[in-house]
Amino acid sequence: MLNKLIVLAALLLPACFANAHEYKAGELEIAHPWSQELPPNAPTVAAYFVIQNPGKTADRLLSVDSPIAGIAQLHEHIMQNDLMKMQQVPNVDVPAGGNVTFAPMAYHVMLLELKDRSLLSDGKRFPLTLHFEKSGDVTVEVSVQKKPPEDMKMHAHAQ
Repeated sequence: MLNKLIVLAALLLPACFANAHEYKAGELEIAHPWSQELPPNAPTVAAYFVIQNPGKTADRLLSVDSPIAGIAQLHEHIMQNDLMKMQQVPNVDVPAGGNVTFAPMAYHVMLLELKDRSLLSDGKRFPLTLHFEKSGDVTVEVSVQKKPPEDMKMHAHAQ
């Protein structure tokens, strides 16, 4: 019996890792939260992910927080007078049957007043809690990487 359990666990282990970067909050799915590794003296860091809403009801991301930062803000990039500008937004709508991409040069989370820089190097992870109007709260583990994942580069250009 123990051998069968060990074999079953070994077979299921890859499936657990395959979903390690996907999280659920109600109907919402949050995919591949990541952040780019920055120099040790960087005053801020950004976090990115994709929120998918396959449901029939719109939702709204109200705020975020992380124990590694004193302040966490929702931001977006906009074009203003032929210049790309970053600005804080009060919340982000997540349409029913749609998705919202948080990526470089698009929506993103800015983490300010960094408290724990030890978690901001390649291969490390840090927690980020997303607070949704209808779906409630979900904490994701943000993966710190040297460069953006290939699928995120495509999302950033699609915005």
